[in-house]
Amino acid sequence: MTRWLLRAMTELSSRKWISRMTGRFAQSGASRVMIPRFAKLYGIATEEAEKHLHEYKSLNEFFTRRLKPGMRTVHSSPSSVASPVDAVITGIGTIHSGTLLGVKGQDYTIDELLGGSSRASRYHNGFYMVLYLSPTDYHRIHVPVTGRVVEREHLSGKVYPVNEFGLRHMKRVLSRNERLITYIRHERGEAAVVKVGAMNVSSIKYVLPLQDDVTKGDELAYFEFGSTVVLLLEDHTFVPRKDLQLGAKVRMGESLGDLS
Repeated sequence: MTRWLLRAMTELSSRKWISRMTGRFAQSGASRVMIPRFAKLYGIATEEAEKHLHEYKSLNEFFTRRLKPGMRTVHSSPSSVASPVDAVITGIGTIHSGTLLGVKGQDYTIDELLGGSSRASRYHNGFYMVLYLSPTDYHRIHVPVTGRVVEREHLSGKVYPVNEFGLRHMKRVLSRNERLITYIRHERGEAAVVKVGAMNVSSIKYVLPLQDDVTKGDELAYFEFGSTVVLLLEDHTFVPRKDLQLGAKVRMGESLGDLS
């Protein structure tokens, strides 16, 4: 009964107008008084932030903050795939005949995750990682591989939560929520960075100006409030680090494995 009630409440609160209202407040000057409390509540490493807390004009500006130079190191090996975000791994593994198996007890198909894209067939036997960003994390998304952006796609959808409850108890939220997808062609194949919107995320935004030729570690996009990135690697192009596992914490720039 409790689970049913929570699901019903989540369904009702997943309307975009609620997220828009939350987003408007977070972008307003009135929200700046919440920054110190928010940072303390979530244990945010404020010493890493580019600015002092009092310099941020809104909660949203603080949430989408850049870091001071040198706070993250991008793995230097030309063959490595760098984590695009600071996150917890909530799903990881080989894609089996077009299906991501057992992501918090649910299966997803590549076709539905990529909205029926003609590029989906490239990933039917590839590799995936689901990277969840909590409110504690740095929320800018970076380029995982050096290459060229060959397509950008926006898929409209809901704004269900993508935390533990949402992934486990809501129906396939990763393929029902709004998504912004960047396909990057690198020297050994292709990678897809799937940015998934979530409840109280007013938007996912690209860093401007858009660049087609990108270098590993470049800024790509950012979330306004917490969300998830699904990183897809094309069939037979990637060997993951052996020590990566569910629940592991990774930082932007850290090697996730190597292009094969």
